[in-house]
Amino acid sequence: MEKKPFITLEKLKEIDKTYPTPYHIYDEKGIRENARRLNEAFSWNKGFKEYFAVKATPNPYILNILKEEGCGVDCSSLTELMMADKLNYDGTDIMFSSNDTPAEEFVYARKINATINLDDFTHIDFLKDCAGIPETISLRYNPGGVFKISNNIMDNPGDAKYGLTHDQIIEGYKKLKELGAKKFGMHSFLASNTVTNEYYPTLAKTLFELAVEIKEKAGVEISFINLSGGVGIPYTPDKEPNDIKIIGKKVKEVYDEVLVPAGLGEVSIFTELGRFMLAPYGHLVTKAIHEKHTHKEYIGVDACAANLMRPAIYGAYHHITVAGKEDAPCDHKYDVVGSLCENCDKFAIDRMLPKIDMGDFLVIHDTGAHGFSMGYNYNGRLRSAELLLKEDGSVSMIRRAETPKDYFATFDFTGIFDDIK
Repeated sequence: MEKKPFITLEKLKEIDKTYPTPYHIYDEKGIRENARRLNEAFSWNKGFKEYFAVKATPNPYILNILKEEGCGVDCSSLTELMMADKLNYDGTDIMFSSNDTPAEEFVYARKINATINLDDFTHIDFLKDCAGIPETISLRYNPGGVFKISNNIMDNPGDAKYGLTHDQIIEGYKKLKELGAKKFGMHSFLASNTVTNEYYPTLAKTLFELAVEIKEKAGVEISFINLSGGVGIPYTPDKEPNDIKIIGKKVKEVYDEVLVPAGLGEVSIFTELGRFMLAPYGHLVTKAIHEKHTHKEYIGVDACAANLMRPAIYGAYHHITVAGKEDAPCDHKYDVVGSLCENCDKFAIDRMLPKIDMGDFLVIHDTGAHGFSMGYNYNGRLRSAELLLKEDGSVSMIRRAETPKDYFATFDFTGIFDDIK
């Protein structure tokens, strides 16, 4: 798959007159088109809804775009719940999937009528005591062991801290029913960033079969099944993207095979995608400001791991385009690095790229999810701005860059930082 930026050098030069690098920029047109493809792929299920994982890109402008495309939100913290509430999401459009959850977060989720997705059997009593059991509730399932597709190991749920075991989840539904719950959901996340059309259908079959067993053993009919996230994107150019149309078709085949004959043909299918929804439609734009010729060839840019930490902490690959040099030969080997006092602060290692000159714009791909949101202030570095490339070609700032004043604002130290701007 060829990786092409959604923004041109000419546009970057125009933006540079108003907004200095580094910044994250998002493609509204791409986001909307992708949301429509997802909704169309699952249109066979009348209750289908995508609950966008807010943690991936927690920006109200982005959430409003997705809201206009019929998406709900999945929240994992108090502040994410607050954001959803302030954006006037209806409670039925808010899923609260958290773990090790403080009582006040359950209380707030109940207050705004969000659908609570419990992560552990003990949380049933915890929720009952702190906020009460709602009529609609969901449980998160973890089958343990390793998760395979054919003979390929996709992930290791047995090592994950999330979810209830098989026996716990059956007992959980029995208990919730006794406590007055009336509408039940199930949720599971078994593998991260899969680039295969088989993940969702395989997961769906596991959950659909469990739903049939729950009906038989707990006397509970599951109303919705949340396939969660896990449908990924091809970060490297050698991979082909998932085909959401094929995925939706295969999930329907399993639905018709397992649920319909069991009298569960009204079950709603939910998804909770973050990376798939947003990652390809965001770039981190940075500028080459230094070059270093020592034991290796280095290009220093004005972004660092504080702007995008995935390469530093995961060794993750993010494709890089040198704007305006898309057709130039990639005949120079560089480490592309940031300014943190950490040797892992590298966006690319031994990457073959065109010759980079100082002032060149480097476009780092696939940062629309888990990019800005994972930022931090180590070394006193400040988070960048977020921009939106609108459908009409204009650009607006949807989050300003942090200032030193922001950095010092939370110190209570006799007011000596008050004059910092």
